[in-house]
Amino acid sequence: MKRKLSWICAVAVGTSILSPVMTYAAPAPTVPAVAPATEPVATPAPGQTESLTPTTPTDGQNVVGQVMPGVPGANAPVVDANAPSRDVKLTFAQIAPPPGSMVLRGINPDGGVEFGMRSDELVSKAVLNLEYTPSPSLLPVQSQLKVYLNDELMGVLPVTKEQLGKKTLAQVPINPLFIADFNRVRLEFVGHYRDVCENPASSTLWLDIGRSSSLDLTYQKLAVQNDLSHFPIPFFDPRDNRALTLPMVFAGAPDIEQQQAAAVIASWFGSRTGWRGQSFPVTYNSLPDRNAIVFATNDKRPDFLRDAPAVKGPTISMINHPNNPYVKLLVVFGRDDKDLIQAAKGIAQGNVLFRGDSVTVDEVKPLLARQPYDAPNWVRTDRPVTFGELKTYEEQLQSTGLEPSAINVSLNLPPDLYLLRSTGIDMNLNYRYTAPPTKDSSRMDISLNNQFLQYFNLTGNQDTNRLLLHLPVLQGLLDSKTDVSIPALKLGAVNQLRFDFQYMNPMPGGTIENCVTFQQVPNRVVIGDDSTIDFSKYYHFIAMPDLRAFANAGFPFSRMADLSQTIVVTPPQPTPAQMATLLDSLGAVGAQTGFPAINVQLTNDGNQIKDKDADIMIIGTIPPALKDDKKIDLLVNAAQSWVKTPLRQTPFPSIVPDAADRQADAQTGITSDGPMAAIVGFQSPYHDQRSVVALLADSPRGYELLNGAMNDSGKRAAIYGSVTVIRESGVNGLRVGDIYYVGHLPWFERIWYALANHPVLLAVLAAVSVVLLAWVLWRLLRIISRRRLDPDHE
Repeated sequence: MKRKLSWICAVAVGTSILSPVMTYAAPAPTVPAVAPATEPVATPAPGQTESLTPTTPTDGQNVVGQVMPGVPGANAPVVDANAPSRDVKLTFAQIAPPPGSMVLRGINPDGGVEFGMRSDELVSKAVLNLEYTPSPSLLPVQSQLKVYLNDELMGVLPVTKEQLGKKTLAQVPINPLFIADFNRVRLEFVGHYRDVCENPASSTLWLDIGRSSSLDLTYQKLAVQNDLSHFPIPFFDPRDNRALTLPMVFAGAPDIEQQQAAAVIASWFGSRTGWRGQSFPVTYNSLPDRNAIVFATNDKRPDFLRDAPAVKGPTISMINHPNNPYVKLLVVFGRDDKDLIQAAKGIAQGNVLFRGDSVTVDEVKPLLARQPYDAPNWVRTDRPVTFGELKTYEEQLQSTGLEPSAINVSLNLPPDLYLLRSTGIDMNLNYRYTAPPTKDSSRMDISLNNQFLQYFNLTGNQDTNRLLLHLPVLQGLLDSKTDVSIPALKLGAVNQLRFDFQYMNPMPGGTIENCVTFQQVPNRVVIGDDSTIDFSKYYHFIAMPDLRAFANAGFPFSRMADLSQTIVVTPPQPTPAQMATLLDSLGAVGAQTGFPAINVQLTNDGNQIKDKDADIMIIGTIPPALKDDKKIDLLVNAAQSWVKTPLRQTPFPSIVPDAADRQADAQTGITSDGPMAAIVGFQSPYHDQRSVVALLADSPRGYELLNGAMNDSGKRAAIYGSVTVIRESGVNGLRVGDIYYVGHLPWFERIWYALANHPVLLAVLAAVSVVLLAWVLWRLLRIISRRRLDPDHE
């Protein structure tokens, strides 16, 4: 009876979890689709009728787990019998915290992974494949590994005598009824190494989970309604951790207004994807078999919309794919191209009002102009910023446990922040913690980008939990007569500020005759939301060209989050590959800033950029107005290309060579049929504070290489300097040509900046300054002495 009641409760909980998804789903035939739930056991049961086949073990490995009867199919969610499905293998190397493996210990027994489920999909089958090694000192059977999904127990894996010290493979079936939009698989280690008087901190209590462990999921599509109130779902679902791939469809080669509309939408989706990455493939008059954005006007539309009625204004509609009801199309419709731009801005700024299957954008009126460096994803530099503003989820600044997990705060800074002569970054830190029961060595360690900065003792006196710190920047830290280099904050990249609370917890232990036991109480630590960090005292100044700043922060275009000071030059008749490069580039800038490029300017006439006070992005080919510019260090034109190489090239991107080594030593021209792409940066010939970044390729495959490099974090890290060449073999950067500076420094700071790379000259000037000061003081003292000794002076 109890078992029946437990299954009834499980079904009720699962139904409540699935209810939001099912309300969004359209009616479908009632065919059971979810696999029955199963339970793991230590040894195969005799005569079982169904089994899960694990990975073939190597020598010394054991395999445990089998399928057991579970929830009947009649109680499972139902979907269309012909609904498409996909099988996904999520390894711990992908979804677990780095490095992917985890060691569960007596005082830190929990570990886990997280995964999401899209609103237009349902998980019909889930299996957890574990690869683990238990400590050889564990007591068999009493020691075990418990598996939870969203705090519901899914299975228990007892540790047997045969498994001790050996790699073990196990499969734990996961009940799909308990899978929600956001899910956490938690592994809890229950370890014992003797019957009485155990010390939970004993080094013999451990269980290692391998990074090749995986979660196998079968997703099944749901036929969802055409309802824009869920927008941007299903085109972008924040529960989906994969990189966004969202095709855009045009009737033919788009004119400049259609390109601008697509650029605004791509940058808006980029601002939503964040760290996931994004790509926007482009097709002309053909539909991909996946969710896509379609652009159409009354006079120019793809063939599948030829019978659609004309619209009377900027219209956004959600429709079914004509050949696949599980695929949705977002149609951006207008009377003309100007309507498409207004509709795109409506998507970027007014989507909170969307509902139904179609909306008309009546008006988009700007009310407040953007200011430099106000990108939502960047730390503010006009005032101190509270830690509460830096949080990305509610409980980020607190932790609980015998050894609380580290508290991490991300800092994303503009790449041109000038920190050369900074004595430190002011941080006002407020924190609370469970006081140690005795006076011991418990402490809080502060680290920046995995480099130790400082520690503070945790005492029973709570009046000491307010600190005014100066985070070191470009300076050394003396520690036991060892110079430890503290790197500068990573400008234009995400910095990790970490707080580790280290408690000296008293532990039970002793002998069987003299055993000391007590109930351990978890510690709680909190960093206050009102803690602040201040970057408002620093100038903006950077040496250019710097393609690393472009690849990692979208700079200099991202200086204005809406790209209002950016002009993009595109070919008159762009190919699908060139359009994809345009959209991927602006989508990447949107991902860096967190704001759409609603005011970006596009042109296909290179003559229109002359004498413009704006940063220029070039897609495809260098326009004739700039081809003869001597500052260009590489050019790609179909199968022909040439490049200037520097006198001396350093293999390390972080080392900046001096001006003499950057001078062009040779120019070499090559003709080849192999694909190649390049990114070139140089100073604008029309304004000394403006920059040009050109994205060039010689073929459709070259554009694929270019877009792939910009979307790959590893390849993106190799982009630097003034020229980057992208080939099938990888990415190569060069620093060649003149340096120019963007930003403003007072005259005295410019002197220090000029002398920073010339220590000998700085020492000479310092010595001369000391001599001059001494001479002036000597003369002053002589005058004072002469006046004192002169009787006529009175």
